[in-house]
Amino acid sequence: MLLANWKRYLVKGLKLKAKKDAYLVLEDGSIFRGASFGGDGYAEGEVVFFTGMTGYMGVLTDPSYAGQIVVATYPLVGNYGVIEEDLESNKIQVRGFVVREQCDYPNNFRCKETIAEYLEKQNITGIEGIDTRALTKKLRNYGTMKGFITTNRLPDNKMKELAMNSEDISTMDLVADVTTKTPYVLEGKGYHVGILDLGLKFSVANLINELGCKVTVIPAFSSVEEIKEYKFDMLFLSNGPGNPETATNAITIVKEFIGKTPITGIGLGHQIISIALGGKAYKLKCGHRGNNQPVKHLATNKVFISTQNHSYAIDRKSLPKDVEVTHINLHDQTVEGVRALKDKIYCVQYYPEASPGSKESRSILNDFISLIGR
Repeated sequence: MLLANWKRYLVKGLKLKAKKDAYLVLEDGSIFRGASFGGDGYAEGEVVFFTGMTGYMGVLTDPSYAGQIVVATYPLVGNYGVIEEDLESNKIQVRGFVVREQCDYPNNFRCKETIAEYLEKQNITGIEGIDTRALTKKLRNYGTMKGFITTNRLPDNKMKELAMNSEDISTMDLVADVTTKTPYVLEGKGYHVGILDLGLKFSVANLINELGCKVTVIPAFSSVEEIKEYKFDMLFLSNGPGNPETATNAITIVKEFIGKTPITGIGLGHQIISIALGGKAYKLKCGHRGNNQPVKHLATNKVFISTQNHSYAIDRKSLPKDVEVTHINLHDQTVEGVRALKDKIYCVQYYPEASPGSKESRSILNDFISLIGR
C-alpha cells in the first residue's frame, strides 16, 4: 500500500486487520483459496453472483439475499466504504461475501467505515483474492451451488463432504427470519397501503410513502382476519428470499383477497401472487441478480434496464388465460410481470425502486396505486 494511503488511514482513525487464509468450497468439490476479511469462522449457504458495478451496501442488506453467499462480479468492492443511507434493512442479510479485491482505504465524504469493519461487527465472513471471474463462469455454466466459506483449513475430502451436505435453502422458510415481528406505520394522507413484509427493503416502503400513501407494514405471519381489520385500500406483497412455494401463509392471504382488495407486489411477492392466481414457479439455473437486467413492456414495446434479485420465475404456460403477461426479460424471455385487471391485480418481478440501479421503472408504482380508483 502506498505511503499516502497509510497516512489516510491514520487521519481517518481506521485500523488495518491482519488477514488470514480463507477458503470457499462448492458442492462440486471446487476449492478457492483467498484471504479473509470481516468475521472469522464458518458460513454456509447458496452461492450466487451479483453483476452490478455499484450498490454493494444494498446487496449486503437486502433481505432477499438471506441464506446466500454472494459473489461480486465487479473486481473492486468497497471503494466508497459503508454509507448508512444506502442500507436496505437494519443488518447484513447475506451469509457470506466473495470479492476479487475489497478496498481497505475507502474515499467518500459519507463513509463511516470499511466494509471489512462493517462485516466484522456483525460477524459475517468475507473472502477476497480469489478468481471471481472463473467462479462466476462456473456458476453461470453449471448453475447455483451450495457451499461454504471457512477460515479453518481442513483436508480437501472433508471440505468437499461438508459442502455437499450443507443445507438446501430451497426447502427452508427464509421469510420467517426476515419479516418484521410487529406492524409499523409510515404516516400519509393518501390511500392506505398495507405491505406484507416478506423481506421488505427500506427503499420500497419509503417510495410508496413518498407517493402520498399511508403505509402500514405487517408481518408475513399475519392472519387473514388481522389483515381484514385494517381495511387497506391496497395490499402490497414485498420482495423477499427463498422458494415462493414455502410461503404458504402469504399464498393463502392472496387467495382470500382476490377480487376484494387491489393486490400488487414485486420480487417474491410477484411469484406468490402468480401462484395464488394458478401459476407455478420453477428455479432458474443461476437466477437474476444485478442492476442491468433488460425488461420489455409488451403493451408499449418499451425496454428499460431493471434491478433484480431472485432465484425463481413463473412458468408462463401455467398461468390461467385470464392472467395477462405484461413484461418479459429479454435475456431469457422469463415472465417479469402479470396482471389480472378484473380482480385489480398487478405485479412485477423486478425492483421498481431500483436501489441500486436505474430509476426508469419507478412509474410502475403509480400504475399499482391507480388500481385503487378503478
